[in-house]
Order: sequence, then C-alpha cells, then structure tokens
Amino acid sequence: MYIILIYDISTVGSGARISRNVFKICKKYLTHVQKSVFEGELTQSKLKKLQIELSEFIRDDMDSVVVFNSTQRRWLKKDFWGMNEEEKTSTFF
Repeated sequence: MYIILIYDISTVGSGARISRNVFKICKKYLTHVQKSVFEGELTQSKLKKLQIELSEFIRDDMDSVVVFNSTQRRWLKKDFWGMNEEEKTSTFF
C-alpha cells in the first residue's frame, strides 16, 4: 500500500530528541519528502513495525502522527507548489 506519513512533535521537554528519533525511524521505512512528511510503498507488516517503533517515542498527550494510505500510488495525484522535487535536488552533483 502507498503511505503518506506526517508527524508533529512538540518541542516541550525532550521534544528535539524525540523528533530526531522519529525522523530516523521514518527514514528507515519511507522516503523523506519535506520536514516532517514521508511517503512510500509499505506492506501491512512493515507499516505495523513502523507503528510499533514510533510508539516508543510518540507522547499521546503532546505529539501526533497522521498516516494516509491508498491501495495503489496511481490513485494519488501529487502536485508541487513552490520548490518542486527536482529543484530541491538540483544543487547536488
């Protein structure tokens, strides 16, 4: 299934450390799109593993993770407004 994951981590307390850990975990499973947004294809079991790993860091009273999923990527239309994907990587050799 095709996943879009968005997270919002509060900076209160150990928020910076939690945010770094959440980022690293998401990066293992999905492609980083921008700031706290990731996307990619995952099986149901990989999605469950991702959820379990993230649950160690997400504070129910302060943080949130939103997961959108679709059975196939082709059902999702994606438009870039502002700096597009090609422009973001155009400075790399």
